[in-house]
Amino acid sequence: MAKNDLIGASLWDEYSNKVTDRMNNPRHQGEIFEEDVKKRGNKLIVADFGAESCGDAVRLYWEVDPKTDIIVDSKFKSFGCGTAIASSDIMTELCVGKTVQEAVKITNIDVEMALRDDPDTPAVPAQKMHCSVMAYDVIKKAAGQYLNVDSESFEEEIIVCECARVSLKTIQEVIRLNDLKTVEEITDYTKAGGFCKSCIKPGGHEEKEYYLVDILADVRREMDEEKMKAAADASAAGEIKFEDMTLVQQIKAVDAVIDENVRQFLIMDGGNMEVIDIKPNDEYIDIYIRYLGACSGCASSSTGTLYAIETTLKEKLSSKIRVLPI
Repeated sequence: MAKNDLIGASLWDEYSNKVTDRMNNPRHQGEIFEEDVKKRGNKLIVADFGAESCGDAVRLYWEVDPKTDIIVDSKFKSFGCGTAIASSDIMTELCVGKTVQEAVKITNIDVEMALRDDPDTPAVPAQKMHCSVMAYDVIKKAAGQYLNVDSESFEEEIIVCECARVSLKTIQEVIRLNDLKTVEEITDYTKAGGFCKSCIKPGGHEEKEYYLVDILADVRREMDEEKMKAAADASAAGEIKFEDMTLVQQIKAVDAVIDENVRQFLIMDGGNMEVIDIKPNDEYIDIYIRYLGACSGCASSSTGTLYAIETTLKEKLSSKIRVLPI
């Protein structure tokens, strides 16, 4: 299949080499027949799942050894786009050799990550991420049939978007993996919030326990805190010299040290502080701060408190630091 037969050339580079290879040369596409499976003393499972959001559908075949519950062979048929074919193919491959109980633990994140050329680059454009969710859902359907239970009983996670069947854990991981910054990006990558929109923010036609705006804010805050701590730890361990950090890294490192060693004491006295700017020169690295609350009028803000802040930052980050209140 030629690349221009599938998508515009401008989008082609957003697909990993693994995806394009699986689109054109799926390893596991086909059928498994009942009579062949019976000859081997195994059990055939055939599960169908269709994604209403895009019209794609997949049929999954499992040949299971009933003595061990191991999936000894698996194939699929996909009725949809090339990305659905690639996702279904890698999903099928991930199932082979696992027990049914182990296969249920395969998530859409596992499917998408298996299609990446490198761990840090998404395998497909954002608008095609939902194809891996479809692969995840058909696995649960097949497992439910084999174990004779409702497929929803495997859902141990909190579902945030019922329309696209996207879980809280998936949204959190996708935000982290792809450094997402807006709700619109979450919708592009997962389809969450793309239909009834009740899960985007409060005020929709259905009340939710979790909303995308809150999940995004929480994860971004956690990511920022982790980055600040990592920058401070790296500097303290000598892995990255404070002088060699970018301005953003320096500010985060300073904030992390202040949060851990100073800020709580300022708050106890009704005050606080914030970093305004950092300017290096030949002799010093000048850190400009602003006192807040009670600290702004405190006599020790230019003596004892200032000395304590500067001493702490020198010990933790760099002896060249000079703190200047403004």
